[in-house]
Amino acid sequence: MQYWLFKTEPDEFSIDDLQRKQEEIWDGIRNYQARNFLRDQVALGDLVFIYHSSCKEPGIVGIAKVIKTAFPDPSQFNDQSKYFDAKSTPDNPRWISVTLEFVEKLPIIALSTLKSDKQLESMYLVQKGSRLSIQPVIEDEWKYIIETYS
Repeated sequence: MQYWLFKTEPDEFSIDDLQRKQEEIWDGIRNYQARNFLRDQVALGDLVFIYHSSCKEPGIVGIAKVIKTAFPDPSQFNDQSKYFDAKSTPDNPRWISVTLEFVEKLPIIALSTLKSDKQLESMYLVQKGSRLSIQPVIEDEWKYIIETYS
């Protein structure tokens, strides 16, 4: 099993939305490195920290599980979607989605808390310039965060 952190803006899709729906396609990823993680590494059963970004208090807010892996992101073919990609075709899709299932909501673990924790100083999320929306989390970091903050 691998561990991940997926960022979302809570005014677009929040942990509460995922809890209400119970499962959801994770679409709209338009960064090639993040796409490659989704396509090549994210696996069935992997656990995911849901992270709220671009908000008053960014941080980890919940956990989800991958229940369907790498398939063409349907939003790339929808010309009404803000994620539409005219260069993408069903025969040659450029963008990938996965489906997540809600596991649990966590009390917010603020980015400031994560950054100030010496045990997490190597975590990708706290590195300067870390803006990637899909990020790996190493097992020791995952376990430490769960044991310390949830």
